[in-house]
Amino acid sequence: MREKDFKRLVYIALMTALITVGTMVIQIPTPYTKGYVNIGDSFIFLSASILGPFAGFISGGVGSALADLLSGYVVWAPWTFVIKGVEGLIVALLLKKRSAKKSFVRIAVFILAAIWMVLGYYIGGAVMYGFKAALADVPGNIIQGIGSVIIGSILVESLSRIKYFKDLKQG
Repeated sequence: MREKDFKRLVYIALMTALITVGTMVIQIPTPYTKGYVNIGDSFIFLSASILGPFAGFISGGVGSALADLLSGYVVWAPWTFVIKGVEGLIVALLLKKRSAKKSFVRIAVFILAAIWMVLGYYIGGAVMYGFKAALADVPGNIIQGIGSVIIGSILVESLSRIKYFKDLKQG
């Protein structure tokens, strides 16, 4: 394994752990679908923005699903893996173009990814608990999305200026 590949693997593992911890640090339970609101999406946005599509999908999906497993939300782990993995993939793929480096475009991409997250959890909640219960959790997921867009934007804007992090980006 080349040193560059090894470093990249380590960064993906580190971001996966950061997403897990970020998801677990603040958890506000949602009673209707037995889920919770968190700020882990902020770190998914960071990982996907800096490390690209593969890392965005893997670290977002695995890190968030691992948080569900460790927090006792096992029933949500498969849904979370797909929802958060695709969320990271959306961010990375849409930010891949040079024109997407502007702050307002990045924020728009984060908002789109957050909308996907809200929709994904609505669908998952509807399948597991019914449409009425799933609809009751939408406001909490919207708040989670807004908070994550704000925090994620600040993180990415701050860290993307550092040359070290610019060098990590890989399509």
